[in-house]
Amino acid sequence: MAQKTAVSGSNKMQVNIIGLSKSDYRGEPSTLCQGCGHNSISSQIIAACYELGIQPENLLKFSGIGCSSKSPTYFLNRSFGFNGLHGRMPSLATGAMFADTSLVGIAVSGDGDTVSIGMGQFKHVMRRNLPLVYIIENNGVYGLTKGQFSATAEPGLELKGHGTNPYMPIDIAWEAVVGRATFVARSFAGDPKQVKELLKAAISHEGIAVLDIISPCVTFNNRDDSMHSYAWGKNHEAPLHELSYVPPREDILIDYEAGEVIDVTMHDGSNIILKKLENDYDPTNRSNILCMLEEANKQNWLVTGLIYIDTDQPSLFDYYNLTDTPLNRLSENRIRPPEDSIDKVNAMMF
Repeated sequence: MAQKTAVSGSNKMQVNIIGLSKSDYRGEPSTLCQGCGHNSISSQIIAACYELGIQPENLLKFSGIGCSSKSPTYFLNRSFGFNGLHGRMPSLATGAMFADTSLVGIAVSGDGDTVSIGMGQFKHVMRRNLPLVYIIENNGVYGLTKGQFSATAEPGLELKGHGTNPYMPIDIAWEAVVGRATFVARSFAGDPKQVKELLKAAISHEGIAVLDIISPCVTFNNRDDSMHSYAWGKNHEAPLHELSYVPPREDILIDYEAGEVIDVTMHDGSNIILKKLENDYDPTNRSNILCMLEEANKQNWLVTGLIYIDTDQPSLFDYYNLTDTPLNRLSENRIRPPEDSIDKVNAMMF
């Protein structure tokens, strides 16, 4: 991303392509626990939006309930946001994005908010392919209500005051691929570079982009042998590829051998360049991806990277004859049918 330096007197300040500094993308000071993975994710959202040159006022933030859903307070203070009901954030986001399809939507949810009470809404927003970056900050625990197991907690996990979890976990990436999301990725909050590149690619995707980010809870799910801990993530992370996001205004300059790189062109002309660490991995083959996730779960691998992408599927907005003017800016005379049209409709009914 091209950047420039603004000079004011003796002070030099680095700004992005639209003339904003990184501080223009920050939010309020975090009230989450020191070392919480959610704070690292917020920092990468700030960095990604700054590097992409997104106007903060042209971005909407959504969240539900939980520690994760407090996160939008901590980034993009100049953006509009809405903290919704538990599990109902996708409906809220759908209405708001329909009102103005020109805006960028970023939703932050948690494993409890999305795949427990919110599972039904999660499924439907994926199959409708709403253009939305849907981030699940996944820590395997209900931190805001003092440490109960979530639906992603692994069997055998022991938490103080809550015993041992007997249930199989829900694999969010698996659910997203099966649910027909058109962009599915997983990352680890302890890998900030990968998180940032995936966020850039997700923002440019014209459809639902689901990011399952393992985000360690340092207070209630802090055992080193927990699958959502920092130590376990570092020791078990298995990246599928090296990932680079190239905006449409930059030349693609990369040196590679044939067969070593997959280059995915997005709707807006930007590119995701995947340097494969496994020669047979293809992020466009759904059936093989499901087999890969199944094997990873058996082997206790934390597979990260861009898992699946489909740039051909129409988005939700493509199914409707929407006006160029955002719906929330249409005047009354453009929304209300003329009286003779109403009379014709009524005459047809009787």
